[in-house]
Amino acid sequence: MNETNQQNTNYLIIGIALLNVIIHLIFSTNMEYHRDELLYFSLGLHPDWGYWSVPPLIAWMAYLVQHTLGYSVFAVKFLPALLSGPYIYLGAKVAKELGENPYAQLLTALGLFFTMFNMRAFHLFQPVAFDFFFWTWITYYILRYINTNENKYFYYLAIILGIAILNKYLVLLFLIALIPALLLSKHRLIFQNKHFYFSILLCLIIVSPNLIWQIANDFPAIFHVNELNEVQLVHVNRWDIIIDQFVMLLGASFLFLLGFWYLLKSKEYQFLGITAFLVFTILIILRGKGYYALGVVAFMVAAGSCGFASIVQNKFSRTVLPILMGIIWLAALPNGLPIFKEDGLIQYFKILEEKTGLTIGRRFEDGTIHSLPQDYADQLGWEELTQIAALAYQKVDDPKRVAIYGSNYGQAAAISIIGKGYDLPEAVSFSDSFFFWKPEQFDPDLEQFIYINDEMGEDVKNLFAKIEIVGQISNPHAREVGTRVYLCSQPNRSFNAFWAEILQQFEED
Repeated sequence: MNETNQQNTNYLIIGIALLNVIIHLIFSTNMEYHRDELLYFSLGLHPDWGYWSVPPLIAWMAYLVQHTLGYSVFAVKFLPALLSGPYIYLGAKVAKELGENPYAQLLTALGLFFTMFNMRAFHLFQPVAFDFFFWTWITYYILRYINTNENKYFYYLAIILGIAILNKYLVLLFLIALIPALLLSKHRLIFQNKHFYFSILLCLIIVSPNLIWQIANDFPAIFHVNELNEVQLVHVNRWDIIIDQFVMLLGASFLFLLGFWYLLKSKEYQFLGITAFLVFTILIILRGKGYYALGVVAFMVAAGSCGFASIVQNKFSRTVLPILMGIIWLAALPNGLPIFKEDGLIQYFKILEEKTGLTIGRRFEDGTIHSLPQDYADQLGWEELTQIAALAYQKVDDPKRVAIYGSNYGQAAAISIIGKGYDLPEAVSFSDSFFFWKPEQFDPDLEQFIYINDEMGEDVKNLFAKIEIVGQISNPHAREVGTRVYLCSQPNRSFNAFWAEILQQFEED
């Protein structure tokens, strides 16, 4: 390999990676916080070894950001935007391990850059973006071991895998698919290497605090998965996961499909093709969401790039492919990244439907179609909600004898995070991990209660003699439109007695 050619390729890849970071940072504040970002950022207020719906890593990162950059929208978006660069670079490194072709490495970087999932995932402070990165890093170390036969990569893998599990349990799906794929390959001798088992022990040591936490708290992760299956995944069409890949990969879909051909014909790396196939098979059976499979994209696009480089030598064709991917990406960019503010995005999707009849991305989890994609609608209304709650808080007689309640984690997290700019106390809720932080009683007993919900609950309505609607989210494009803030006063009996009854009901359920 020409060293100068490889060096120039490295510079170009680094440039693409930096551009990915810059683009994400430039448009990071065009929308508000996302509902889930508020939840994950609120976890940082309560550092622990586990939470209701996620492992602890996202909370530790939130804690780090809070104590360095603060609580602004930019602060929340900063880490995933920063990670978008290393993700591109690492994907190109995977291509180097698969074929050592400089053009394939560059095409991989461009292929990953020109995808909607790259733009959307690294725009949001969620475990998802970190999950994609870790899957790719794990793949890279697997390939490094296979290509060098150096046992040190077992231990590198153990460390990264342990951290990946602390980020999102979905990485275990990768392992479930990878192990049989390796057993069916020429690399099955890995399972006879003592360092393989030592590395497993190291990985278990890393994740053991979270495992102990799960045991101590009766495995909330299992309850969360069951709840997810009953509420969300039951509405998922099994085969939508295939369609979703084409939507999220755009022009890079060609490289993804070509990756199967390249891997399956390769005796050395065939196991990765089998792994990807098993990941999709399992998710189709379990009705997994489309983005659950995106962890395999980096190595599949890398493999497809190697395949394209091996069969296409013409410079014109090699140039046209990334240009076509770029044109498709540019036309669809607002679907993945809010390059416009709210009004511009609404206009974009309106024109797109008028000109093409397409409503891609605007179908919510319940199957209804709205003016904006759900991820965008979930980034509206939170500032307005918090302002209304602050107005209610200003009306209370005694700040020590009032609590703010959010009926879902988005509402509670908005008060807890955005509310810091309004000197609001943290909200209480029974939703998600807020359940772990609920007080057993209030000291002193409450005389007023700021209640946030789309409608007044009968139990709260019967408790208070005076209930005032302070305001509601008015933005028709926000997913939380109509959510109200109530100021409840003059309790008919002890609020703590009422609270004890509510807690008992939750324990019985």
